[in-house]
Amino acid sequence: MYCIYRCLGWSGTAIGDNENSLLDQPKVVLDTSRMGSDAVIVKNGLRICGTGAALANTAIVQDKAYFEVKLQSTGIWGIGLAVGNIDVNKVPLGEDVYSWVLRHDGHLCHNKITIHDTKYKPAEGDVVGVSYDHVEMNCYVNGKSLNFPIPGIKGTVFPVLYVDESAILDVQFTDLSHQPSGYSQIMVDRQIF
Repeated sequence: MYCIYRCLGWSGTAIGDNENSLLDQPKVVLDTSRMGSDAVIVKNGLRICGTGAALANTAIVQDKAYFEVKLQSTGIWGIGLAVGNIDVNKVPLGEDVYSWVLRHDGHLCHNKITIHDTKYKPAEGDVVGVSYDHVEMNCYVNGKSLNFPIPGIKGTVFPVLYVDESAILDVQFTDLSHQPSGYSQIMVDRQIF
C-alpha cells in the first residue's frame, strides 16, 4: 500500500505532518491548451480576459462540485459548464448543445434558448458561484442561490468561462468564499495505471 501512496506523491504521514502533501497535488486552473485564440489567461491560470472562452484543466468527477468567479471588470461574459469539444473561439456560449452558462445579462442559456431570465445582473465585484451535482447546475451570486436550476446536463462537463468587451474574470477552485453545504471544490481526477 505504501508503494501506491508514494507513486501518487503521498506519504504515509498525516496531512498536517507533511507540509508538501497539498502542494504536490495537481491544481485546477484554466487550461491554456483549450482556450480561445484571443483569450488571455494570467494569474497562474486563474484569470481570463481578452475575447474567447477557456475550459478548466479537469472535468468534474465528484458527486457535488462548486467553483466561484469574481467579476473583476464587467463587459460581456459567461460562466458555467461545457463538454470538452466546444468551440472556445465562438462567444457567447450557450448558443450550442455543448454549454450551459449564466451570462452578464442574468440569462441562463443553452442551445440558443434562454432557459431562465434571473432578472439579476451581477455587477463588478460580485462573486458568481456554480454548483453541479451530475443532475443539475445552479448559480449563486455572493452566496445567494438564484433559484433557477438547469436540469438534464449529461456527459463529462468542465467549468467554462468566456469574456468579451473588456470583461475580466477571476476563477477560484479552492479557498471558496460561499461554498454551499454538501458541495466540495473541484478535484483533479487522478488515475492509477
